[in-house]
Amino acid sequence: MIDFRPIAAILGVLLAILGTTMMIPALVDLIAGKGDFLAYVASATITVFVGFSLWLAGRTSEVERLGLRQAFVLTAASWVLLSAFAAIPFMWSQTNLPFVDAYFEAMSGLTTTGATVISNLDTRPPGILIWRAFLHWYGGIGIIVMAMALLPMMHIGGMQLFRAESSDKSEKLLPRAAQMAKSILGAYIVLSLACAVTYVVCGMSVFDAVAHAMATISTGGFSTHDASIGYFKSPAIEYAAIFFMLSGSLPFVLYLRVLAGDFSRIVANTEVRLFLGLVIFFALISTVEQVRGGIAIGETALRQALFNVVSIMSTTGFVATDFTHWGPPTDALYFILLFLGACTGSTAGGMKSFRIAILGSALSQHLKRIIYPNGVFPVRYGGQPIGDDVVASVLSFAFLYLACFMIIGIVINTLGFDMITAFSVSITALANVGPGLGTVVGPAQNFAALPDHVIWLLSFGMLVGRLELFTVLVLFLPSFWQR
Repeated sequence: MIDFRPIAAILGVLLAILGTTMMIPALVDLIAGKGDFLAYVASATITVFVGFSLWLAGRTSEVERLGLRQAFVLTAASWVLLSAFAAIPFMWSQTNLPFVDAYFEAMSGLTTTGATVISNLDTRPPGILIWRAFLHWYGGIGIIVMAMALLPMMHIGGMQLFRAESSDKSEKLLPRAAQMAKSILGAYIVLSLACAVTYVVCGMSVFDAVAHAMATISTGGFSTHDASIGYFKSPAIEYAAIFFMLSGSLPFVLYLRVLAGDFSRIVANTEVRLFLGLVIFFALISTVEQVRGGIAIGETALRQALFNVVSIMSTTGFVATDFTHWGPPTDALYFILLFLGACTGSTAGGMKSFRIAILGSALSQHLKRIIYPNGVFPVRYGGQPIGDDVVASVLSFAFLYLACFMIIGIVINTLGFDMITAFSVSITALANVGPGLGTVVGPAQNFAALPDHVIWLLSFGMLVGRLELFTVLVLFLPSFWQR
C-alpha cells in the first residue's frame, strides 16, 4: 500500500501557502474599497485550516523519502487539490462563477494555460484580476520545480535528459537541491520585477504592469483587459512582452549558469537554439503571409508575426491582434504552432523542443537504416548519442500526446462543435496555450460559451498536458495501486 502520510503533509503545506496568498487580492480590494475582500479572507481561512489539518494528519517524526508511486500521486494531487481551493474566490467574489467554471479558471491559472470563462475584465474588481495573475505566477514556479525534481525521476517522456542537464551538473554548482530551488526562485522573482518595471516604463499602470508581469514570466496569459495586450496599442509594450515571454520559455536552470558567469551556456544549449530557430523561421513565414495578403507591411508585419509566434510557442497566449481574420494559410500555420511549445525546465507547456529534436533524429536514423541496413546510426541529441530508453520514452510521449489530442477533439466535435473549434480547444488545453481558433474560442473570444461537460473535459486536458500525460494517466492503471 502507498503511504499517504507524507503526501498529505506536503499537500497541507502547499494549501497553507496558497491560502496565505489569498490575502494579496484581499488587501488589493480593501485598498480599492471593494467589498470582495471579505470573500478572500473567508477563502483564505478555510484553505489554511484544511492545509494545516492535512499537515497535522500526515506529519511524522520519521524522516521519509518519497517513493516513485508517491511522487506520481503527489504531483497529480497537487494540481487537482490546489485548483479546487483556488476556485473558491471565483465563486464567492463578484464574479460569482459556478463551481465548474471556477475550477476551470483556477486550473487554467495554475497550469499557466490562460483560457478564461470570465468576460468584461475591464470592469472587474482589481482583487480578482490580481488573483488570476498570481495563480499563474504560483503555478509557474511550481512547474519549474516539478520539472527539475520529480519528472526526471519518473522518466516521463524523455525527461531523464533534463536530469543530466540540470541535476547532476547543477549539484556541483549548488550542492543542495534546496539551495538550487532557492536560486531558481530568485531568478524567477528578478525576471518578474524586471518585466513589471519595463512595462511601467513602456506606459502601463503599476497595477497592469504587475499583473501582466506575473502572467508573462509564467507564460500564462491572463490579462486585466478583454483585449489583452492589444488594449494598450503600444509597440513598445509588445516588444517588451516578446522579450519576457522568451525569457520565461528558456530553461531556468540556465539562468543559474548566467549568474555564475557562464553566458555561453544559453547559446550552446541545443534545445534553446532549436526553439529560437523555430521562432525565427515561423515568424518570417508569418511576416511573408501578412505582406502577401495585404494585411501589414514592414515593421508592423514583422512585429505582429513575432508577437503571435512567440505568444503561441511560449504557450503564453497573449493577444495583440486577432489573427483569425488573416486567412487560411495563417490559421494553418498557427494551428501547427499550438503543438510545439518551448523548452524543458521553463514555465511553458507543449511538446517541448528537446522532444522535437529527438523525434527528428529518430526519423533520420530510421531513414538511414532503410538505405544502409547494416549501418550503425545512433540517435543523437546535442551531438551526443542517447539511449534507447530515452528514445522510446519520447516516442511513447509523442504517440500519447497526439492520441489525447485526437480523443478530446473528436469528443468535443461529436457534441456539436465544428472541427476548428473542437480540435483547437483540444490542443490549446493539452499544450496549455490559452486561446483557440475559430469564432467560438478564438483570440477575440473566451471559453464562456462552452457547456459544462466540455469545460470539465478541458480542465482534465489542461491537467494532463501540464503534468506531461503519464503522470496523470498512470494513476488509472489498476496495477499502479497494487503492491
